[in-house]
Amino acid sequence: MHFLKCPSWKIHLIPSNGWRVSSCVKVEYLKVLNTGLSSKEVIEDENKYLVGTYARTPLVLTSGKGCELFDIDGKEYLDLTSGIAVNALGHGDVDWVEALVKQANTLSHVSNIYYSLPQIELAKRLVTNSFADRVFFTNSGTEATEAAIKFARKFQRTLHSGDQKPPFEFIAYSNCFHGRTMGALALTYKEHYRIPFEPVMPGVHFLEYGDTEASVKLIQSGKIAAVFVEPIQGEGGIYRAKKQFLQSLRDACDQTGALLVYDEVQCGLGRTGHLWAHEPYGVYPDIMTLAKPLAGGLPIGAVLVKEKVSDAINFGDHGSTFAGSPLVCHAATVTFDKISDPSFLASVSKKGKYFKELLVEKLGSNPHVKEVRGAGLIIGIELDVSASALVDACRESGLLVLTAGKGNVVRIVPPLIISEEELNLAAEILADCMPVLGDSN
Repeated sequence: MHFLKCPSWKIHLIPSNGWRVSSCVKVEYLKVLNTGLSSKEVIEDENKYLVGTYARTPLVLTSGKGCELFDIDGKEYLDLTSGIAVNALGHGDVDWVEALVKQANTLSHVSNIYYSLPQIELAKRLVTNSFADRVFFTNSGTEATEAAIKFARKFQRTLHSGDQKPPFEFIAYSNCFHGRTMGALALTYKEHYRIPFEPVMPGVHFLEYGDTEASVKLIQSGKIAAVFVEPIQGEGGIYRAKKQFLQSLRDACDQTGALLVYDEVQCGLGRTGHLWAHEPYGVYPDIMTLAKPLAGGLPIGAVLVKEKVSDAINFGDHGSTFAGSPLVCHAATVTFDKISDPSFLASVSKKGKYFKELLVEKLGSNPHVKEVRGAGLIIGIELDVSASALVDACRESGLLVLTAGKGNVVRIVPPLIISEEELNLAAEILADCMPVLGDSN
């Protein structure tokens, strides 16, 4: 008999052809789940049964709690990846788990043919706490981008109803990442993502991130349906937009009727210490895409729009079978309520400032470190060499971090609940692992 433990329950798991629950009582969380398998066996099965789209790290994770993860061999890791900025509340948040179980026992899925209360409650929260008037739910960030593309095209067709060829082109920026489906892929900068699948959607112009003059000139050409921009680029290398740049985009869009679209899939919902990454700028979009942290680990995306955009959308213009299900929306509502609390956001801001200063103190003198940048708990350490060796060394030392940019940026996006003690430990491990980068020439 094996035992799987979590903060509230012990589940007796009895091996047969699968697993079944025999009883539940309160106990403490079990760090190691005895699967009877080795890392090698799991990796061999993955290679045998799954399409090879991921260059996976050779690490089989089996359980987690808070900011801790454990692999199949019982080794502990401090998680500064949070599932690529998804697990904002960490692993196994008690309130999130309780909400999930309660809703699963009530109603999990009905499709969008019918109304459901959790979907309306989540939409109310998003609208009440943002620039937006309406919400459309999706299952992911790339689906949110696809919806935004369609909404922008339909808005322009409605706005220019008498024109045979309304504006249909888009602006995106260097280093940007908006997704991997065909429309979103066309808006994604790195060629190695796009080239194998060309021809992709035509009409996309890539400009230098922050280039105000070129952006305004192209918007004023009258050909642009929408401008897609990340207030803070995550995948691109943790680059922050300047207020003047965003304000110029806003002004030019207002003058021409183009739409301004913010992609806050990675940088939004508390990650910067503000509810929305664009808040400090005071420059608001017509459309905003969300996803990663919204449901605390379950798949969801959202497109927030102004009324003028919503007015252009009719029944049947877009849809989704799974999006906005009661199960996911209820989990998202609990997640949103916790993250949007002002004291929670203040703690993210404080911890982000503390950690950034700590990293500068401990790593800044290393000749390979060019810059430590970011806002809140989305931080990038730019190196003058590839970050892969450092990421691997950190993993061997029990710390999980990501790369970004051209592979030379260490990307840090921990659960927003991380403690200062855990941040201290992370900084120590990073500092101890720096010698793997070698001497600077």
